[in-house]
Amino acid sequence: MSSDILERNGTAREDVSAAEWQARVETAAACRIAYGLGWNDGVTNHIVARIPDQPDRFVMNPQGLGFDEMTASCMVTCDVSGRVVSDSELLPGPAGLNFHSAVLGARPEISCSMHIHPTAGVVVSATKGGLMILDQRGCLLHNQVAYHAFEGYARAKDEAPRIIAELGDKHTMIMKNHGLLAVGRTVGEAFYFMDRLIFACELQERVMAMGTEIEVVPEEVIAVANRQSAERYKDKPYGTNDWNLLCRRLEREDPSFMD
Repeated sequence: MSSDILERNGTAREDVSAAEWQARVETAAACRIAYGLGWNDGVTNHIVARIPDQPDRFVMNPQGLGFDEMTASCMVTCDVSGRVVSDSELLPGPAGLNFHSAVLGARPEISCSMHIHPTAGVVVSATKGGLMILDQRGCLLHNQVAYHAFEGYARAKDEAPRIIAELGDKHTMIMKNHGLLAVGRTVGEAFYFMDRLIFACELQERVMAMGTEIEVVPEEVIAVANRQSAERYKDKPYGTNDWNLLCRRLEREDPSFMD
């Protein structure tokens, strides 16, 4: 069934700009890699990437297909007003289209936004205390985690401005009783922040399960490590090398995401 849908709705490479095709390839890669990491095994959740030569437009994975099925040609093209502009029966998830389009419209420096429901992220989203920084990897998230209260499925237009206001200039958000959101200047940067957020949630879940007293990293030490991370990436987006490695590995293992 899914192969028939893809054949009927694939966008040919020659029908879009080189910049849009690259955005499609990177978004498909992000979906495939996220699936491989166990972040999403269903047909919900979404990753979007702005089209560089059409900054008021972005590509997004369609609803109804698994992250492991995503290809460059099956991506849906939308604009920041929340309108689908590609000619396809494949459509994006309405909640995701609502708030991702709003985020890209409000923050022109952001080129990618992703939202998923990994178990550990949902667990931490259901705690009153929120995220705890428990190791050096988590220090990247210092002053980078926003929170948004659960309001039901995020389809209401009036919820998107609240998400934007609460996200502010941060790179990640814990959507309470719901899941996780990460944004970045590139697909790789958004993916890097999401990876760090998920690891921090997984670590917290495991440490809390031990039932012992927890050693939280002191705030002043977190700030020092965070500045060290910022210095490392001062000339390029966060996670550039990590993202390039993941893409090379995916291309060797299964290049079909580029179709």
